[in-house]
Order: sequence, then C-alpha cells, then structure tokens
Amino acid sequence: MLPLLLLAGFRTLIDDLHAELARQGHPELRPAHGFVLQAVGVDGTTASELGQRLGVSKQAAGKTVDRLVALGYLERADDPADARRKLVRMTARGLDGLRRSAVVFDQLRDRWAATLGAERVAAIEDDLRRMVPTDVFRLDVPGWFAG
Repeated sequence: MLPLLLLAGFRTLIDDLHAELARQGHPELRPAHGFVLQAVGVDGTTASELGQRLGVSKQAAGKTVDRLVALGYLERADDPADARRKLVRMTARGLDGLRRSAVVFDQLRDRWAATLGAERVAAIEDDLRRMVPTDVFRLDVPGWFAG
C-alpha cells in the first residue's frame, strides 16, 4: 500500500502543478517535459547527452526536443566550443516554465501544510530523506518507467 500512496501523492502534486501552469500560460507542458527541461539545464546539452541523462535513446530524446522546440520551450543552436555539435538550450519560455513550476511547488507544499500541519509535512519530508538514496533527484525517470 505504501508505494501506491506515495505514487498517488506524487500524482496529485504533479496534476495540481500542471493545472496551475495551464492557468498561468503553459497549458502544453506535460509531466515528462519537466524532466527534460531540468536535464537540459541552464547551460544546454546535446540530444545525445540529454538521452543519457534521461535514460532514453538519443532518438527518443530528439523526438521530445522536437516537440519542445515546436512549443517554444527549447531551441537548437551551434555549440560555440565545437561547430560539429548542436546544443539544445532553454528559451525564455522554457525558463519561465521552470521558474513558475518552482513557485507552484512551494504553494502546493504550503497547501499540504495548511491541511496536514506544517510539522507533519516537515516530518514526512524528514522521514523520506532518511529512506531515499541521496541520488533521489535523478532525471532518468522517463527511461526508468519505459524500461
């Protein structure tokens, strides 16, 4: 039962996040897109490196990049360090989506604290930190689910 409750809590947070992002002008962002934007990072990356970070093939990463480019969240650019390589970088819209996500997650945490109590939410977070490996923020979840 614990895994299902943890997944349901995660799903609730993610669904609420995306409903709010849609209200704030990002209706096309999907949960997997957040992992991609995080994996691209502020410095950008190549499609091949992105696939490795996400635990998916270069082709799968490229397909997602194509979609996010079409939506205006990412762009492709020449790598100034190596003219043979193309970088995938976030656009201003991509950065805005990430920034808004962080703010909304804080608001959702506050909502949980208002319902459960701030001490209880802090205790849940502390308990999960004790149980979860230190590399919890791995971005390969899309590949892990698909694998």
